[in-house]
Amino acid sequence: MKEYKIIKQKSKLFGDSDAEFEKQLNDYARQGWIVKSAYIPSHSTAVKVILERAKN
Repeated sequence: MKEYKIIKQKSKLFGDSDAEFEKQLNDYARQGWIVKSAYIPSHSTAVKVILERAKN
């Protein structure tokens, strides 16, 4: 059985949001999550990522 999570990159006017998003992805990876897909919804600039892991 698997479980899924959708996360969104929070955009900031100032600051390094890419580095913060990378840290967030690495934190999830340490918890066993893997990236299954990434996309940008229409009419949006936010990246959404679908994560997957085996359900405990």
